[in-house]
Amino acid sequence: MDTGYVNQRYNRKTVVISIDLGSNTLRLIEYDGVFWGKSFEKIVRTAEGLNQTHNIGKLALERVLNGLYEAKKTIDFTAHEVVAITTAAMRMADNSEEILEEIRQKTGINFRIINGDEEARLTLMAVQNRLNMLNLSSNELILIDIGGGSTEVVVVSKNKIVSKSFPLGIVTLSERSQTSETMDHELEFYREKIALYIQSLALESTPKTLVLTAGTPTTIAAYLLGMDYQTYDANRINGTLLKRSDCTRVLNELLEMDEATRSRYVGVGREQLIVVGIQIVEMMFDAFALNNAIVIDDGLREGVALEYFNSKKL
Repeated sequence: MDTGYVNQRYNRKTVVISIDLGSNTLRLIEYDGVFWGKSFEKIVRTAEGLNQTHNIGKLALERVLNGLYEAKKTIDFTAHEVVAITTAAMRMADNSEEILEEIRQKTGINFRIINGDEEARLTLMAVQNRLNMLNLSSNELILIDIGGGSTEVVVVSKNKIVSKSFPLGIVTLSERSQTSETMDHELEFYREKIALYIQSLALESTPKTLVLTAGTPTTIAAYLLGMDYQTYDANRINGTLLKRSDCTRVLNELLEMDEATRSRYVGVGREQLIVVGIQIVEMMFDAFALNNAIVIDDGLREGVALEYFNSKKL
């Protein structure tokens, strides 16, 4: 993330802390309406076990709480506005109200569950903002946001914006697929479903620019650029061109590594999930019959921050 972080500016301006509690990752960032500030990210696996129990588990709650406690050591929550949203895992869980109330009581943070349409809209806002900063076209595109519990598909064509959330995520797919055959069946099912969705839109022409955001594509791009989890630099990621063949190469190389080495590149807690994630990315290329994509690091947390300041201007 390009910070442009200047303490003196922050002393004079309203600063929002935007929090995105996803199905796999907790992400936070500071924003003052002009400059991006400190950021924080941690794997919390919110959706772990959700397929089986339909509930957010105690261990997942503990990881989320510990992530928020850790974030508070980096970012001063008491001095700024906080806008916190959460997505697919909480949408699906039967006990989301109780879990979010416990989080509120123990951290003071009030999370709001957003639906798939709002998630797609806010993510698109952040991605288009970044594309414009990179002087890349943002008017005709297909945006794919692969999360832990769902995948958002957004199509922008001829000033028309449509989106659909699919219950396909790296955590939930991993837990549903006990064998490679089951995994292949699930991926083929969603490849056909997404392709049919695009056909149903009856667009004059389907956009040929594919944009990927979220942890899996950014991890693939980082690996190709010689970065690991500790040296990750969003500035270098944004605008990276990713080929479908790159995904196959990275997947094969990661599979040849032992788990400790793999975790150095993809992060602790993502060693197995990244394999599932890359296969979803490959399936997306196939669903749209495209071989190239642009990778953008900005996503939902940035969209939430941008929306906060946009509402201030109204």
